[in-house]
Amino acid sequence: MALSDVAIRNAKPREKPYKMGDSLGLFLLVQPSGGKLWRLKYRVDGREKKLGLGNYPETGLGDARRRRDEARSLLAVGKDPSRERQREKAQSRLEAANTFGAIADEYCRKRRRDGDRAWAMATATRSEYLLSQLGISIGRVPVAEIGPADILAAVRKIEDKGNLESARRTLQLASSVFRYAVATARLLSDPTRDLRGALLTPKVTHYGAITDPRRAGELLHAIDGYEGHGVTKMALQIAPHVFVRPGELRQAQWGEIDLGAALWTIPAEKMKMRKAHHVPLSRQSVELFKSLQSLTGTSGYAFPSIRTRRRPMSDNTLNAALRRLGYSGDEMTAHGFRAMASTLLNEAGIWTPDAIERALAHGDSDKVRAAYHRGAHWKERVKMAQWWSDHLDGLRKEAAAARR
Repeated sequence: MALSDVAIRNAKPREKPYKMGDSLGLFLLVQPSGGKLWRLKYRVDGREKKLGLGNYPETGLGDARRRRDEARSLLAVGKDPSRERQREKAQSRLEAANTFGAIADEYCRKRRRDGDRAWAMATATRSEYLLSQLGISIGRVPVAEIGPADILAAVRKIEDKGNLESARRTLQLASSVFRYAVATARLLSDPTRDLRGALLTPKVTHYGAITDPRRAGELLHAIDGYEGHGVTKMALQIAPHVFVRPGELRQAQWGEIDLGAALWTIPAEKMKMRKAHHVPLSRQSVELFKSLQSLTGTSGYAFPSIRTRRRPMSDNTLNAALRRLGYSGDEMTAHGFRAMASTLLNEAGIWTPDAIERALAHGDSDKVRAAYHRGAHWKERVKMAQWWSDHLDGLRKEAAAARR
């Protein structure tokens, strides 16, 4: 006899569990505690099995019958409802683990140690920060449930703040995360593939740089008169001589600098091209580093943060110092010392372009050619480093004389 809501509500607990049958294998199991559990009895391959369909009253009689019918539909096509439920639970757990945030973290860890393709420290930090901006919108959503509209809405929050380049780069990084999910069999396709052209195109800007010899001398003279933090002044004085990237300079550690050998070896993990870079130090550079040691010691960061020696100086410190000296961002930036060196060294007509490129640590796609150039141009680079420092001294002295 089929059950009714009245009969279910009036069912009282007994000393032992007992069943109240409905139809087509559905029954209610009444527990001594008073709990009422829906169960479906069925057979698969001659074996009797039971499937839980919920608790009463959370699951009413109508819902229990609907779930029974769904289970019987699976049986009709040769599927075991219990096994299908286990698969659904496993899939749910898998999807919960495969959120965008989880896969983005996994992708970033991979890129940090990805052999020759591994991110430089600064690139890793920047990329992880940009991806974290998507965390609020899609970080906890399984990648399989994220569509193009979800990604576009998340990235446009960055664009709406006027950060056009950050928005563009974030979309690129999101695409890399989705493609990694595809490659690791957790996603069928990259949902960002149809978003090309959806964002505003940022205006291409170049680092402010002084490349006129007279103005370069005036800048060097101005740096000598800088009255701010001593370590910042030393960084400004050293930067034009070594013309490494600002991040490589501020993250320099004394263990990388051999003043006796006049050599600074920047490890691969700190380099944009993920290859160790050897910087020959002129006599002037060595003396400047020795002066710096009197301020920061001989271990740890050569240019520590003003707040703690456990971190390097801020990435905005040198640019802020240049602003303090009166140079706008369009005139001169910390990165501009590289353009200054590149322009004036090439204009000198003394040094081979390959030697200058090696000094700037620009990559060479031909690994054999790159290895050859590294050895062939080292002696020229050592001479060039000394010539360059002497030339900078001359420009600075001319600027000082012109001001008298």
